[in-house]
Amino acid sequence: MSTTEDSVAFDSVVQPLRKYAENPSAFLALNTGSEYFSAPGTEGVIAYRTAGRYLVQFGGAFGPEGEQEKLLTEFLGFARHKRRKVCAIQLQRSDADLYARCGFTVNQVGSSFSLHLPEFTLKGSKFVKLRNKISRAKRSGLEVAEVAFDHVAAEVAALDQKWLRGKGKHVKEIEFLVGQCGGRAQSERRLFVGSMGGAIVAYISYSPAYGSRAGWLHDLSRRHPEVSPGVMEAINAHAIDTFRSENAEWLHFGFTPFTRLAPGNEVSAASSVTGWFMRFLADHGEAVYPAATQLAYKEKWAPQLVLPEYLAFHGRARFGAIWQILRVTKSV
Repeated sequence: MSTTEDSVAFDSVVQPLRKYAENPSAFLALNTGSEYFSAPGTEGVIAYRTAGRYLVQFGGAFGPEGEQEKLLTEFLGFARHKRRKVCAIQLQRSDADLYARCGFTVNQVGSSFSLHLPEFTLKGSKFVKLRNKISRAKRSGLEVAEVAFDHVAAEVAALDQKWLRGKGKHVKEIEFLVGQCGGRAQSERRLFVGSMGGAIVAYISYSPAYGSRAGWLHDLSRRHPEVSPGVMEAINAHAIDTFRSENAEWLHFGFTPFTRLAPGNEVSAASSVTGWFMRFLADHGEAVYPAATQLAYKEKWAPQLVLPEYLAFHGRARFGAIWQILRVTKSV
């Protein structure tokens, strides 16, 4: 059974995520515009979007381990009935093995980065530059606080527009692989803002992360283009202190495409052509996705855990499917 966001009950999607999702970015399945598939006799759910002839599926089959293959097989049957092909983005290593068994071509597409909070400290020589940036931001008058989104929604929307204009007239907001502010899942998120002179100049939205590495996902972030560096770092450091005080275990920085690609991460169902194309985008794809900038920000926190994430095509890998994934994320 397939449903749109408007017609499916919120709990029927969020409950399988809470119970079964190991992907730290699984909460993004609740983004506005997602569609959902469930199979009779299973507890799980698959999130996807329609793009041309493809159903672009996100983050794996969220369900009990023993039912995931049935859920995926049923979804493939649903796609055949719709005369569409299936591709999947942001799969975990365990997902890659399942998808390979179900006839998918699977390649590493990037990596995710995570910080184990009980072990984290900004002390020590390796964080000197980061501490200095945070101190400069605070000396410039920055104030950081956690706020309710409903109280600042208009200011956040205005900042989003300034951020987008600052990126250039041809840049669009990337969707599907990043979160959002607002929508029916907003009550689950947490919003930390940086203000100067009473005006919000930057924010970071954090989404819940489930599974064996539960905690928070450093998700959507924006800053005014004229604000000096260090503001985002100061906000994130404040959030880390808050999460640590609550005994949270993990802060996930999420997925960055075309980074930390390694032959040893590929599975037996990999395509050599797709692997070459991923490496080409890693070297020349900054216009498609700002991977280098994202990677630099994540690495400055010295994350202890870096895991590969995967892209999968049912059957033979096709460049058309890659193009549709870029379209559905609004990368092109």
